[in-house]
Amino acid sequence: MRRRISIMVRLLAGAMIGLCLLNGATAGTLRLANEGSFRGADSLDPISPVRFYIANQMIYSQLVRAGEDGRPAPDLAVAWSSSADARDWTFTLRRGVKFHDGSDFGAADVVYTLTRINSDKLKSPLRSVLSLIDTVKAVDPYTVGIHLKTPYADFPLLLMDYRVRILSAAHDSGNTDVANASGIGTGPFKLVKLDTLGTTVLEAFDGYWEGRPKIDRVEIINMPDQQARVQALLAGQLDLVLSINQQQRALFEESDGFVVQPVQTGDWRGIAMRTNVPPFADARVRKALRILADRSTMVRLVLGEGGGEVSCDTPAWSGDPYSTVRTCPPDPAEAKRLLAAAGFPNGLDLTLYTSGVDEVFPRLAEVYQQQAAAANVRIAIRLVPSDSYFSTVWLKREFVMVRWSQRPADQILNEAYRTGGPWNESAFANARFDDVLTAARQELDPAKRKALYGEAQDILFDDGGTLIPFHINRLRVMSNRVTGLAPVQDFSIRWQDVSVAN
Repeated sequence: MRRRISIMVRLLAGAMIGLCLLNGATAGTLRLANEGSFRGADSLDPISPVRFYIANQMIYSQLVRAGEDGRPAPDLAVAWSSSADARDWTFTLRRGVKFHDGSDFGAADVVYTLTRINSDKLKSPLRSVLSLIDTVKAVDPYTVGIHLKTPYADFPLLLMDYRVRILSAAHDSGNTDVANASGIGTGPFKLVKLDTLGTTVLEAFDGYWEGRPKIDRVEIINMPDQQARVQALLAGQLDLVLSINQQQRALFEESDGFVVQPVQTGDWRGIAMRTNVPPFADARVRKALRILADRSTMVRLVLGEGGGEVSCDTPAWSGDPYSTVRTCPPDPAEAKRLLAAAGFPNGLDLTLYTSGVDEVFPRLAEVYQQQAAAANVRIAIRLVPSDSYFSTVWLKREFVMVRWSQRPADQILNEAYRTGGPWNESAFANARFDDVLTAARQELDPAKRKALYGEAQDILFDDGGTLIPFHINRLRVMSNRVTGLAPVQDFSIRWQDVSVAN
């Protein structure tokens, strides 16, 4: 049966590739999909809540990027140092870097970029991560000084955030209170056409400081549905899909035309409950809905054998230096007891919102529905169109599927759980949790800092409103004409090294 599928896939892919060539697809062009979950509102402003992240990664550079070991590595900053109390930081910038419009990159652009992140008018979600920045100043044309409100020994880790992309200060005369969607960066590709509902086109930037990219052109095609993306790759209409599930894996492994690339990541999927509305306002209900889950079975049924690592509701993955080790076997009996104590002796009826925008969401919802029944929790699943899920459901409904990409522990704990954060999707509010995070940032002793981050994760397990059953070992798939793509998380891909053969 597999062989027959393989032959059909090869024939279909070959026919479609031929059709594409007849239609003018060129060698040296990489075609990949944009999820289009913002209904065309995707923004080239990197700090926008609806950022066009695939395009932004290719257009803009970072000050500090993630190295192969996951630690901060030079990008537009070549070196950095701090004062003894880790409150004042100095960054030395790379010389000779050009923006796509031919202008020179320098300290003024870094000051502009970091200042606007904390603009009261822009209200970027990134503020919850970098609000500890007090002042930023240009020491000289290629040196920047940053003063923090509180000491933080891991500050460069925060600058690795995928949204901290350096913009040109010349845009809007350096006004830090307006959106900057100019598309003018110092990255390996420059913008040719922005069409977020159709095909956005980028081309290689000849003046890129690391050398010209290996491909001439990138086409980012709007394709909200995950199954449609898989079919498009099989049909030769795409060259790369950044994530597939285990069930789809066989379609590609049985064909000579594709490469499946496993990538261990800290990405996670989960179910968020709004902790400020009934019945989720009761911590006993929240804990019951989390501890009833059989997470090992979820990994096996949703991701496939080896498709992920169990998480006990911590967003910090095992590769993070501040992750904690905990076991959390399913406990439906205790879940029933907690529900009864909260006034639900006969269980609960809930509606869980999900969508096909993510390959994991639908299956995870189904498996959780089956497991919840053992604790008398009856769940109705409501499927929402892919192109509207993140605009009409996420941050709005009370019980929803959520997803996050890999982030350093400090970043995700502050961004997703600190009281009042714009992307605090569970509306979690715990004063002790906030105080612990603040203390962790100010602690200069690494062992004590790790203990504080561990306490924060303990609080989430006891009181949190998000079920995080696993971290994902991602499956990326590409045409065998694509090379140079390292098995790293999406935000760390070096797009200038990717090539597409004729």
